[in-house]
Amino acid sequence: MKNNIILIGMPGAGKSTIGIVLAKVLGYDFTDSDLLIQKAEGQLLWQIIESRGIDEFREIENRVNAGIEASRTVIATGGSVIYCQEAMEHLSSIGTVVYLKINCEELRNRLGDLTRRGVTLAPGQTLEALYAERIPLYEKYADVTVDIMETSVAQAAERIRRLLCIPNGSSDFQQ
Repeated sequence: MKNNIILIGMPGAGKSTIGIVLAKVLGYDFTDSDLLIQKAEGQLLWQIIESRGIDEFREIENRVNAGIEASRTVIATGGSVIYCQEAMEHLSSIGTVVYLKINCEELRNRLGDLTRRGVTLAPGQTLEALYAERIPLYEKYADVTVDIMETSVAQAAERIRRLLCIPNGSSDFQQ
């Protein structure tokens, strides 16, 4: 059944933070696929990338995301899940994929040390180059795009709720 909300977007876009608030307000469960990867592998994301490389990390990311079984759940994915075709096809089959759109300048302000965030940067790749590479993939897989620039977490969650036409059963959102 396709009753989940799948959040995709760049690292630092707020997928986990917005996802937790959205799940709480809707009465859904919340799953962070990065945490599932860390639990399955017994390492932090950056440690997996550093010790095994980007290609093996993506294989792990694909396997874990393709195996998610959920119902009435907000699922925050890692920013690189869009490179994993099998995972994206699975996630699309079980939920509505929502792309949280943010500009590159704001991302730079939010991210800090990219190597310790588990961002899959190729050697010498800049954040700007990664951003340009990923945007078409986020747009390809998204059922809905939500621009989250200049919005609070609660406002972003409310935009998603409205775009997905989910009744508001809670007073937690601030208008």
